[in-house]
Amino acid sequence: MTNSVNRRARASQKRRRLTAAAARVLHEQGVERTTLADIAREAEVPVGNVYYYFKTKDELVRAALGEHSAQLDDLTGRLDRLPGPRERLRALVEAWVEQRDVAARYGCPTGTLTVELDKRADGTLDAEAGAVIRQLLDWAGRQFRELGLAEPDDLALTLVSAYQGMSLLANALRDPDVMTRQGARLLRWLDSLRAPESSH
Repeated sequence: MTNSVNRRARASQKRRRLTAAAARVLHEQGVERTTLADIAREAEVPVGNVYYYFKTKDELVRAALGEHSAQLDDLTGRLDRLPGPRERLRALVEAWVEQRDVAARYGCPTGTLTVELDKRADGTLDAEAGAVIRQLLDWAGRQFRELGLAEPDDLALTLVSAYQGMSLLANALRDPDVMTRQGARLLRWLDSLRAPESSH
């Protein structure tokens, strides 16, 4: 009994390592250039093990998207512990800016994957990548709604669009300072937003 529990725990741990490695390697190299051997090397497991857990590269891409979603859940879960929605939104922008070196080198993990998947002929995984961005939009929309601001979903769209834009430009220009400067602008913008005065 104990042996089978240990085996299952080890298998789960190995799958988790492969999934995290897939998310990192796909972000750094892109889908087309990444091989299963690259992911095995990053996860420090024999390449044959990759096939045991993931039969195709698409299954690995799907797992990587799941990893992005889990990382976003983890981040927003931490942000949700902050006292108010404005602090949460500010902390989100600060978290983006902290990743400026990664963004300058590889772009936004989810954004770059979404664009790449959209260009594939079969077009099966792009909607799943879009769902991770939708998850972020929904979370940001809730914060703006809690602030009592008009058109909270449009404000969320503005915020996430700004992040995607600054990640893209930081990457294109290989300049992390783009993230720093645009992050500061976003923080000032967030501070300037005020709920309309009550009419009574």
